[in-house]
Amino acid sequence: MGLSCSKKQQHDSADAEENEQTAEIERRIEQETKAEKHIQKLLLLGAGESGKSTIFKQIKLLFQTGFDERELKNYTPVIYANVFQTIKILHDGAKELAQSEADSSSYIISASNKEIGEKLSEIGGRLDFPQLTSELASEIEILWRDPAIQITYLRGNELQVPDCANYFMENLHRLADENYIPTKDDVLHARVRTTGVVEIQFSPVGENKKSGEVYRLFDVGGQRNERRKWIHLFEGVTAVIFCAALSEYDQTLFEDGNKNRMSEAMELFEWVLKQPCFEKTSFMLFLNKFDIFEKKVKEVPLNVCDWFKDYQRASTGKEETEHAYEFVKKKFEELYYQCTPPDHVDRVFKIYRTTALDPKVVKKTFKLVDETLRRRNLFEAGLL
Repeated sequence: MGLSCSKKQQHDSADAEENEQTAEIERRIEQETKAEKHIQKLLLLGAGESGKSTIFKQIKLLFQTGFDERELKNYTPVIYANVFQTIKILHDGAKELAQSEADSSSYIISASNKEIGEKLSEIGGRLDFPQLTSELASEIEILWRDPAIQITYLRGNELQVPDCANYFMENLHRLADENYIPTKDDVLHARVRTTGVVEIQFSPVGENKKSGEVYRLFDVGGQRNERRKWIHLFEGVTAVIFCAALSEYDQTLFEDGNKNRMSEAMELFEWVLKQPCFEKTSFMLFLNKFDIFEKKVKEVPLNVCDWFKDYQRASTGKEETEHAYEFVKKKFEELYYQCTPPDHVDRVFKIYRTTALDPKVVKKTFKLVDETLRRRNLFEAGLL
């Protein structure tokens, strides 16, 4: 009888302990569910090379703890790859132009640099790149300074030369130091194509401030073969941040040399706007790479892009830059309203001029985005 009672007490004790553990798990799930409800989901979309990943890195630097030494060091092989691939593109581009252009002599690499050029082109075509030594940096610098390479660089828009080219070429010897650790600016300039989905949680005014929302931002690859991965992220989105590179109106896609990048951005923006799951979703359009755009538009007419063929120059200098920017902005505004049915006009749409490499601009922009979305939330709650 006593043994039976003892077993019953043990069994009851085990049940009580199990019930307590179950209740604790349920409490945690409930707390996490409540916490999730206060997190706003942002989707960062745009075509390849629009600057999405640079904005993503800026958020980590501005609103989180940034990159620790290990993370910085992880960018070293990426930066070396950018250097070797860039010099290969320029070398091979010069050789091609020397064979096809009327003024072909301008693109002929100096005889003293041809051997260096062939060597660096071979390295740039490898799958695994060597460490950037002082010797290699000196050879790259010699080839970079060659008049034929400099003239070829001016036609970089035709050759898929990355935006980071000049930055890394002007910092070769620092990058080749045996104790080199990438800086924040190096990381921001580093170019690696996003594959899959990456996410980051942040608050533009600090998570300890009651007035600030907490956001979870998802970045996905912009190249065409990556876009099939977007669909499963479309549900429950507070706002879409769409990036379009202002400066790419005279460039073609990496994956399709016949397709203008700005035209691709326009068609992609139109497709995203028409998705049924975004009927009430706010849209934030980042017209990015303004720093490159303001230099380029003074030299390259905006109407080289078919979408802008009706553009007429108004002036020169800074006035022309502003005039051209307003024209592009208006084009996207018109497209937005053409794709927005009358019963969806209450969704928020804002356009921001951005330079992803400039932390002050990115910080200010996200504070404006935060303010806009908080006002939207208050409006929907009937408090405005």
